[in-house]
Amino acid sequence: MVVKVFADKTSLGQAAAAQAAAAIRRALAAQQRARIVAATGTSQIDFLEALTQAEVVDWQRVEIFHLDEYIGLPITHPASFRKYLLERLILRTGTMHYHFLAGDAPDPLEVAQRIGAELNSAPIDVAFVGIGENGHLAFNDPPADFETEQPYLIVNLDEACRRQQVGEGWFHDLSEVPRQAISMSVRQILKANEIVAVVPETRKASAVKTCLEGAITALAPASILRTHRNSTVYLDRDSASLLRERGPFCT
Repeated sequence: MVVKVFADKTSLGQAAAAQAAAAIRRALAAQQRARIVAATGTSQIDFLEALTQAEVVDWQRVEIFHLDEYIGLPITHPASFRKYLLERLILRTGTMHYHFLAGDAPDPLEVAQRIGAELNSAPIDVAFVGIGENGHLAFNDPPADFETEQPYLIVNLDEACRRQQVGEGWFHDLSEVPRQAISMSVRQILKANEIVAVVPETRKASAVKTCLEGAITALAPASILRTHRNSTVYLDRDSASLLRERGPFCT
């Protein structure tokens, strides 16, 4: 794992987007289509803004999957991750190749299995992820399942995770936050050829310290990123503030 620290989340987002765009271009140079996994949430906004403005990316040849989606939430809800990706990535780039997790479908398990089969049909070139305030990776809250080979899971969301969604402004109060979601599994995330983790803001500092300096454990799900052969974690001065050794800011 490579850890890069930037002075602020804007420069973090721009640097992460440059690496992400380069990964997509490399994949497109080698094959017909690049396959990516996209994350959502307030921590990804600057990153996606910069990525959609990247030059020389043929988005018509990019295929998009997403990490997770709430069960029972319609695409019209402000917190829907499908709505988020439509507005912040898909419509801005014009890509026509994307696979949505319809968490409000009658049978979410069928959705997870069907989209999972599509996901497993070819390698993922690059996955964009974040780290939750409780250390979660996608919606794999602690203790996460590090063993299952299923590409997507139906998971229960713990209270810390649900409170984060309220704190980010997606819901008015805890009672509105769904209790379950479809989430890409940990092992599936690790199958990506490259992982770019975008983790700004002070509220992530404790989780960053635990996941980067503590034990690799299911109790700190994102700690597993340290085992990946080609992962980069992008931090700003705030999210890196509790690390013992953060080094000089990147430029």
